[in-house]
Amino acid sequence: MIKRQLYLWAGLLALALGTTGIVLPLLPTVPFMILAAFCFARSNPALEARLLNHPKFGAHLVAWREKGAISRRGKWSATIAFGVSIAIGFAALTLPWSLVPVGVAVLCLSWIWLKPEP
Repeated sequence: MIKRQLYLWAGLLALALGTTGIVLPLLPTVPFMILAAFCFARSNPALEARLLNHPKFGAHLVAWREKGAISRRGKWSATIAFGVSIAIGFAALTLPWSLVPVGVAVLCLSWIWLKPEP
């Protein structure tokens, strides 16, 4: 029972962060929605169904769940977001700390671009 409640609260938090990401350009939306769907699958199937049937996010969630797929548009969006993060890092940080966003971007983008497309 407590585990189910924790999953529900984690899902609601992920949903709130994903919703915030719609208007904040550097906060990702779909990864938080994927996390919310995962949590809702373990706590509230009705909320999970609403996410999976959502007109904007549903297809992305189903593609991720079934094939681990990321759309080409999503890959480019992530690449642009990482580019902005790298630029901010170079502007705001000194060496060697300014190289951290570069390293994170290389690792994450390598993983993202190797994922199949729906």
